[in-house]
Amino acid sequence: MPLLQQNKEYTIEDIYALPDSQRAELIDGQMYMMAPPTRRHQQILGTLYRKVADYIDKKEGSCEVYIAPFAVFLNEDDKNYVEPDISVICASEKLTDKGCAGAPDWIIEIVSPGSRRMDYFTKLFKYRTAGVREYWIVDPEKNRILVYNFESEDTGDYSFSDTVKAGIYDDLTIDFSSIEI
Repeated sequence: MPLLQQNKEYTIEDIYALPDSQRAELIDGQMYMMAPPTRRHQQILGTLYRKVADYIDKKEGSCEVYIAPFAVFLNEDDKNYVEPDISVICASEKLTDKGCAGAPDWIIEIVSPGSRRMDYFTKLFKYRTAGVREYWIVDPEKNRILVYNFESEDTGDYSFSDTVKAGIYDDLTIDFSSIEI
């Protein structure tokens, strides 16, 4: 994720001024350009989204799940704007026509070669401090799923042969060995 000019502070207005074909995220006033996702990334994204959405539908849950591009205004300011791969929001008052105003309950990021540093470091810190309850980093290249449950301060390290439990739900597990990639 290339960083634009560092001596300039960007705002959400700058994000909305980008050409339609260009996507970027904004963290603490710094703009990071986003490359288009790979086919493998999209396969994993689609499968995980279906599993989470099907679970919520089956349980008739009140949470809503969204896939990128979906705007998340983390700090409800004009200096932080992200598009997580998957966002689960359980507080309907956070949802607006523009996206989510505040921290989602659960975020899943699928690592791409250009997003590695952002997903493992920058976003990890940002999501934790913004109030995200749970953050998964799914890294297909490393065959790894890192799970951060910020409420219980637990961290789990799994592989694509494991079944991973979602911390925000009592009975949702995702069997990564069933994901064909």
